Amino acid sequence: MPAQPEFGDAATMIDGPGASRSGSASTHKHAHAHVASGRAKGAESASGTTFARTPDYFSEERPFVVLIGKRGVLGALEELDGHLRAAGHNKILSNKVPTDWIGKEIAPGMIGLINHGGMPKLLTKPGRYPGFPLRNWWARSYKEMRGLSDTVINFQGLTVVQVSQNQAAIISDPQNHIFVLKNSGFVAYGVTGSYDVLAIVDQTHLPHAIKDHVTGAILGRSFEVRMTSATGPANSSTKDYVVALFLDIPANNCAILQSGNDLELLPAGQHCITHPNVTLRGLYTLGENQFEMPTKDIFTRDQVPVSLKLYLKWQLEEPLKLATHGYETPYDALRDKTQSILTQIVAHLDYSSMIKQRSIGGDSVEDPESPSQFLDALRSHAMDDLHAAALEYGIILKDLAVIDRQFKGEIASTMDKLTKRALQAQVEAANVDRENSNKVKQEEGVLSVARIKAKTRSAAADAEAYSTVAAAKAAAERTRLEAEAQAHATRLAAEAEAAAIRIKARADAEVADEFAQEMSRGRQEIRRVAAFGNKAVFVPTEAMGVASQVLTGMAAGVGADLRK
Repeated sequence: MPAQPEFGDAATMIDGPGASRSGSASTHKHAHAHVASGRAKGAESASGTTFARTPDYFSEERPFVVLIGKRGVLGALEELDGHLRAAGHNKILSNKVPTDWIGKEIAPGMIGLINHGGMPKLLTKPGRYPGFPLRNWWARSYKEMRGLSDTVINFQGLTVVQVSQNQAAIISDPQNHIFVLKNSGFVAYGVTGSYDVLAIVDQTHLPHAIKDHVTGAILGRSFEVRMTSATGPANSSTKDYVVALFLDIPANNCAILQSGNDLELLPAGQHCITHPNVTLRGLYTLGENQFEMPTKDIFTRDQVPVSLKLYLKWQLEEPLKLATHGYETPYDALRDKTQSILTQIVAHLDYSSMIKQRSIGGDSVEDPESPSQFLDALRSHAMDDLHAAALEYGIILKDLAVIDRQFKGEIASTMDKLTKRALQAQVEAANVDRENSNKVKQEEGVLSVARIKAKTRSAAADAEAYSTVAAAKAAAERTRLEAEAQAHATRLAAEAEAAAIRIKARADAEVADEFAQEMSRGRQEIRRVAAFGNKAVFVPTEAMGVASQVLTGMAAGVGADLRK
């Protein structure tokens, strides 16, 4: 086997292949440069980091190791078989010719594995392989059939590994060097040792979630690959050792890695760390965060205990500064600084001033609203100090508010009683105001109802008067129309009767026959007598005009009687 490369898996390179990680002064300068750069280093890609940089295992020529290329697994096995024969070792591909009628069957896309006296032999051609003559199987035993597309095949020192896009294989070579295989494959024969596949990892679905113990948010996911090693005498117990760490860091998050006294910022993405002596220091969120922070009991100048609850909004800008000070989360750093600053502020105040004061100065004014004003002043004073202190940890404090204040001990019970009384008075006053308001609204409602009723009655009277006038006009118009119709009918009847009499008289006058005339006069006499009675005496008049009028009237009467 050729010599190992100058920088293998056990070496961590810094700024090129000419420097290895050690405790030298240049290394510490590099680490401090990381700390000073802060967020700028977070913009580097995974390949630009030091601890997460994975050397190319196949950049050096490895004996009896062949990468799987375009020809696939069979092509790589044929090339490996040629290397073994050229080096004087036994070949691994069997010369057996398949048949189609009896024996072990090898399907297309599969290979058969044969144990030939502890050496691997492979049946690569599809078909049936008979079990005779006996010299074919005297020192051989057929084991199993495997697929050419299987991710891992490990048989009698022969190792075949091929992983897909999201998979990563963690492999230990014969010298126990750990390397990572991604989106490729190889075939190898361990003449001086074995290639052990420790794990096949799905990089997009790591099993272990890393959560923020304050907010509960998932900061990232991790998976540790372990290798079992025997460190004692034969048949002794074995131990597991972590040989690789997989990290899946979401966007806008980062991780801090530590090796000795050196720290490095790892940006968001999928990473695999195989370098030795590198541990995960913590995962952080670079975006804006907020939480509530209760403080421990703080004593005033007259030894009155008080506890505060704060609301903090912050953003982590330089995670390396936070990790350098030994804090795992920004919450821990802000909690310690907040407790210290508030203790200094409250220790210079009396209990009475905290109740009455408008500000942290010396002016005291009796004002029911002064506690809230005092809290605002406390917020302003603490905000300035805490903002300056947070910058030392790479944190920008954006907002701070005191959302609760509680006094402890006997004073707390007294304050509770006074507060309850004040609240009761406020509630009673509010109830009185509410009752008065309800009464006023009720009276206003009654007045509105009366106005609406009056408007309704007025509208009903107007409608009734309008209906009466309209009915009277309709009745008068109906009477007038009926009278006009009756008069018109009477006039038409009279005109018709007159016309009938004239026509009849004209007809009688036009009769020339004397007998007929006599008969007409006889009929007229009969009608006259019938009209006036048999006792009536008719006296002729001297004036012909009068006689004519009498005759005309009689004729009209006779005609009327005849019509009846």
